[in-house]
Amino acid sequence: MSFNTELQTGVCEQPSNASRGFVLNHSMLRVKDPAVSLDFYSRIMGMRLLRKLDFPEMSFSLYFLAVAEAAQHAPESTGERTAWTFSQAGVLELTHNWGTENQAEFKYHEGNAQPQGFGHICFSVPDLDAAVKWFDDNQVVYVKRPDQGKMKDVAFIKDPDGYWIEIVEPGRLKNLGM
Repeated sequence: MSFNTELQTGVCEQPSNASRGFVLNHSMLRVKDPAVSLDFYSRIMGMRLLRKLDFPEMSFSLYFLAVAEAAQHAPESTGERTAWTFSQAGVLELTHNWGTENQAEFKYHEGNAQPQGFGHICFSVPDLDAAVKWFDDNQVVYVKRPDQGKMKDVAFIKDPDGYWIEIVEPGRLKNLGM
């Protein structure tokens, strides 16, 4: 028998056929300066920019990024790539409201200060030790290193806007929460 779902209060054991094919496509983060954030997510985190969409009438731009391996399959045609982008899983959308990059004191709420809300996004990496070295070499800010706190083998770093990013090596997590 194949795995279907863990059962907990509130979990629907058999979803409706009406939701078959639904895919969690993307999560969105608002960013102050797209150049700084795009550098971080492309250079440090290895993501590729799939599409940039501008909305001049509303003064904002959207940047859709994916891990490099997924981006290799993106179509060349702009229209086809847009449709393809919205069919993928695990895309990160960075939203830039024009002008925030020029406001010295401007800052978005990162979700972990009070009142808490949004917490973090997560990247899994093939080698946590190598990732930590890479982050250290690039002066990435840590919330928590893998050897700190009660939850070992899990790191939290910050992106340029202060959003938390959890970093995990899946093979090290087999006993997590046990």
